[in-house]
Amino acid sequence: MTATPYTVNDVMTKKVIAFSPDAGFKEIATAMERWKVSAAPVVEGEGHVVGVVSEADLLPKEEFHDHRLGMIEQMRHLGDTAKAGSLRAEELMTTPAITIHPDATLPQAARLMAERHVKRLPVVDADGNLKGIVSRADLLKVFLRSDDALTEEIRRDVVLTLFPVSHSQVKVTVSQGVVTLTGRVRDAGLIPVAARLAQAVEGVVDVRCRLEPVHPA
Repeated sequence: MTATPYTVNDVMTKKVIAFSPDAGFKEIATAMERWKVSAAPVVEGEGHVVGVVSEADLLPKEEFHDHRLGMIEQMRHLGDTAKAGSLRAEELMTTPAITIHPDATLPQAARLMAERHVKRLPVVDADGNLKGIVSRADLLKVFLRSDDALTEEIRRDVVLTLFPVSHSQVKVTVSQGVVTLTGRVRDAGLIPVAARLAQAVEGVVDVRCRLEPVHPA
């Protein structure tokens, strides 16, 4: 009933720094510093994502640079000590990469990030080829929508649709993303529906529904 939800494709960064599997340690560290990113996908061929290399993958080289570990400690830090001796992206990267498709919704992307404890996701097509990258910050872009834009969408897609007869009696105000619905409507059963649909509009922070039913004379 409301407009099509925003998808990953709407907010993702499409110009992405990526590395080939044979990219060297210094090349990776230099590029991350230059482009101010903390992680980047590793791709092969025509852009097929095979892994992700992050600052966390690079840090073991510094961590264990001048620190000799005993045998037991080496076993405990086996993955990190292996990366400390790695020189190329294919040895440093985390694989398989956790990816998402462009048509995924923003809540789907947010849940995947939370479940897998990652801050960004490479965005890939059906063949696994890189199309962009989406970060936590990207998911928050919808909350930058103006109050006027939210007001217009809620009035058009919620109020006019649910209350075609009494829509003129409904007032929609939005302040800092918080929606307030006031007025009287004929169908009391649609009041909670209006609140839910307004809350589902991308960029809405909260909804205060103060609609009341019209009492028969």
